[in-house]
Amino acid sequence: MNDAVLTINTPTNSGSILKLDLVNLKKASLVLRSVNHKLRQQILKLIDEHGKMTVTEIYVKLRLEQSVASQHLAILRKAGFVKTDRDGKFIYYSVNTNRLEELDKFVKDLIS
Repeated sequence: MNDAVLTINTPTNSGSILKLDLVNLKKASLVLRSVNHKLRQQILKLIDEHGKMTVTEIYVKLRLEQSVASQHLAILRKAGFVKTDRDGKFIYYSVNTNRLEELDKFVKDLIS
C-alpha cells in the first residue's frame, strides 16, 4: 500500500477508483493554514496598504520581534502570498494579489 495515495472505490455503478494524492493534499492544507492566521492576515493587510515594505518596517509597525515577523513572512512567501524584490541590501515584500485571487476562487469552489 502506498502511504502517499488514498484509494477510494466509488459507487459500483460507475466502477471507478478515486485516488487522492496525500502529499499534494498536505501541501494544499499548508497553503490554506498559512493565510488562516490572524497575524499573517495583519501582515498581508499592512503590506497591501503600503504597496511594499521591508521586514523592519513591518515589525516596527506591528510591534513584533524581528524574528517573529521574519518567520511569518517566510510562511507567506513559501505559500506564494507575498513576493520579494531586492533593492541593494533591502528586501521589499509585496502582496501577490494573483495568488490571493486564486485562493479566493478555490475556496468559493470548495464551499459551493
